[in-house]
Amino acid sequence: MPRPSEPPAALPLPSERLRVGDCLVDIPLREVHAPGRRRPLRITPKSMAVLLVLVEQSGRVVGRDALMAEVWPDTLPTNDVVTQAIAQLRKAFDDERANPHYIETIAKNGYRLLAPVEWLQAAPGDAGVGDARWADPSRSTGQYPALPGADPSEPLTPLPPPPPASARGGWRSIAGAVGAVLALVMLLVGWAWLRAERDARANPAPNPLAPRSERPYRLITSMLGPETSPTLSPDAALIAYVAVPEGQRGQAILIQTTEQTQPRQLTRPPEGSDDIAPAWSPDGRWIAYARVTPGTSCAIRVVAPNARGDREVGACDHRSMPSFDWTPDGSGLIFGSTATERGAVGLRVLDLGSGAWREIRYARQALDIDAAPRYSPDGRWIVFVRNAPLGDFWRIPAQGGTPERLSRLHADIRGWDWLPEGSALLFGAMVDGESRMFRLDLHDGSARALDIADGQSPAVARARRAMAFVQRRPYFSLFRVALNDAAEEAAGSGRVHVLEPLFPSSSREVLPTPAPDGRQFVFVSDRSGSNGLWWADLTQPDSLRMIAGVRPVTRFAPAWSDDSRRLLVVGSDEAGHAVLQEVTPASGRAVALPLPLAEPLQAAYLPGAERLLVLAGGPDGRLRLHLLDRSRQPWRVLAAIDDVSRFQVDAARGRVLFSRQAQSGLWQADLELSPLSRHRLNAEAPELERNRMWAVAPDGGVLYLDQRQGCAALLRRAEPSGGQAPARCLDQTRRSALNGFGLSPRGDALFLALVEWDGADIGFMELSEEPAGGVGGWGK
Repeated sequence: MPRPSEPPAALPLPSERLRVGDCLVDIPLREVHAPGRRRPLRITPKSMAVLLVLVEQSGRVVGRDALMAEVWPDTLPTNDVVTQAIAQLRKAFDDERANPHYIETIAKNGYRLLAPVEWLQAAPGDAGVGDARWADPSRSTGQYPALPGADPSEPLTPLPPPPPASARGGWRSIAGAVGAVLALVMLLVGWAWLRAERDARANPAPNPLAPRSERPYRLITSMLGPETSPTLSPDAALIAYVAVPEGQRGQAILIQTTEQTQPRQLTRPPEGSDDIAPAWSPDGRWIAYARVTPGTSCAIRVVAPNARGDREVGACDHRSMPSFDWTPDGSGLIFGSTATERGAVGLRVLDLGSGAWREIRYARQALDIDAAPRYSPDGRWIVFVRNAPLGDFWRIPAQGGTPERLSRLHADIRGWDWLPEGSALLFGAMVDGESRMFRLDLHDGSARALDIADGQSPAVARARRAMAFVQRRPYFSLFRVALNDAAEEAAGSGRVHVLEPLFPSSSREVLPTPAPDGRQFVFVSDRSGSNGLWWADLTQPDSLRMIAGVRPVTRFAPAWSDDSRRLLVVGSDEAGHAVLQEVTPASGRAVALPLPLAEPLQAAYLPGAERLLVLAGGPDGRLRLHLLDRSRQPWRVLAAIDDVSRFQVDAARGRVLFSRQAQSGLWQADLELSPLSRHRLNAEAPELERNRMWAVAPDGGVLYLDQRQGCAALLRRAEPSGGQAPARCLDQTRRSALNGFGLSPRGDALFLALVEWDGADIGFMELSEEPAGGVGGWGK
């Protein structure tokens, strides 16, 4: 259905909204409002352009070549760009490729829009969405609807009152007088109603269904794929960030103005490398960044904003993504902790003139991980995040000294920065599986939420009250992939593994966990509006249901008992405190366990179920694995291991395998966690950034899910190290969730969560100094 280019003169101007089937599309905001979805889904400009082409040719087949010529003119994109745009549109419309109601794929030809299309009309300045098709013309003229037979140009006036009733009229006269009074009252009421209606039309009330127009920020990037890691020039005129340029595989640094303008590629990494973590210098002359070749090398480089003078200034550890920032005078870079064989090295400064490293002397434990350091605006302090994922903010004097704790959040912090005057910090954190933005006041350590949905990685300009941030909410779906001989043969011949979708939805599905009986299956999903634990019998797809009374967190998967009757689930109570629950799926019963630990993260049964292993955080944020005896009250801690990031019980071999917070690799201990049984199995895998992406197979081997250019989900064997089994690419473009995957009891299938859509954009906003609520209070 072609879009009307010039509307009839008697009708108001067309709005920038259209109805496609049951969905409403807001073109300027690039949002699709689907029925039943809690919030609209934002699509990329290229996906919107593809949709508009399909709308113009509604009901007709549009070839891939025609789409590429129309949407990607004068470029040489791959065919994947059309596929990705169509996949994102199907996601937005909640459509299924196998049973389409919106977009149909015509094999070897193109695509066809099936749903009916209608452009919605609105008067100038009318932001309403609702169900309106055409705006009332009287809204634009300021006139009222006229009464039948009346001249609309004449004002409405009440009729004169009737003459007084005769005293000799008796009951008939009285009745007539009463009738006249009633008629007068009705006329006056009608006149008042018309006047109120006239005022309402002249000053219409805001439409509650209208999209929000008072957002304090604007989105300034819109590439196909995520844009992350923003950094602002001191005057906030330019922004640099990380993205994958169109037609390339590796991440590069891009630069643009802080308007929504076309970006320019600043760095060009060689094949197989990624450029990440840009940081703008205080004088605005340089941008530092890291060039990482996964599994091989890491180098720190600097480049001028005009792409000149790009050079290497130091080395970093490729097994641990570097976190760094500039020193106040711009002569060096301060780095967070680096993992070593004996623990973690503390904060260090790299002098750019000499290339020499200088350690900052301050009190810390060998296992403390101090990341994301930043100097205060006045140069007096260094603030950093200690011991993520239960991290808190700490500070030391710029020359070193005794650390002072600034917060008690125990949060998974996703980027932070100083406010210009140095009285508060802005930071992102994961809460209940969602990223949120907060402000931390340094005088009292209080944190309050900011009105930015799905925000993280704030970056504040040094010389202007302005901020950039990432708005990101990836959606994951669950898949099953066969690991049998036929699948290995297919992988060996170069054919792609077949991924079977499980329980498709338009929400986030993570932590797939099959039971030992091979039939039951649980996972965590927000399809009900918030994170819930969902159970199903894999042989009966219609058995899917949510278990009430459980609010699981998404860091670690639940753990089944050996008899498949019970589950251990770490969640949160109504007050937001961590709690360990024992769940019986058959009855739907969930019981909070009397755990003697304050911050449980992961739990598992040991044989016999009288003893449990629980990973928990201490007051300092460091993680510790505990062996608990629950046969008597109160529960007793029998043994513990420090610096554990994840564990798994291998009961068949009488061992516990675990990874660490401060070191890459894999360790094992016996079921008693005895000190003499603890030793390292693998020194390289898993790497620190993916230390939850492994699982023990039934044969005792350890499978590890990695990510490389050309393969976003790469399955390989981490133990025994140097095994003969080749790595297998499960999916070339869709990355896996970083909180784990599941294996079937026989090891013949793997269950994983793959990202379906990750349209992270970068937002930009001014930070007001007004003391009013909302955004105005951020800078106070």
